[in-house]
Amino acid sequence: MMEKFNSSMDFGSASGVSDQTELSRMIAVEQQKAQFQLKVHNFTDVCWEKCVDKPGSRLDSRTEACLVSCVDRFVDTTLAITNRFAQMVQKGGH
Repeated sequence: MMEKFNSSMDFGSASGVSDQTELSRMIAVEQQKAQFQLKVHNFTDVCWEKCVDKPGSRLDSRTEACLVSCVDRFVDTTLAITNRFAQMVQKGGH
């Protein structure tokens, strides 16, 4: 009788490992989403403070150009940092 009990426990632990792996993956995905949302929020704040003098119902051309430039710089900087980090990780892996 004890062998049957241990056998079912082994099966349960294998399933538990699979469930834990899936849970870990889901948590990682949610963390990435949260990081992305935080970055968007941050550059929205920075670009708003830098470019918008007085909010109105429409953007004037100067404000629009400033916002586009600000966002472009933010995206370029983020890509450069991400690429540099990827290079560092790749070099560390070899």
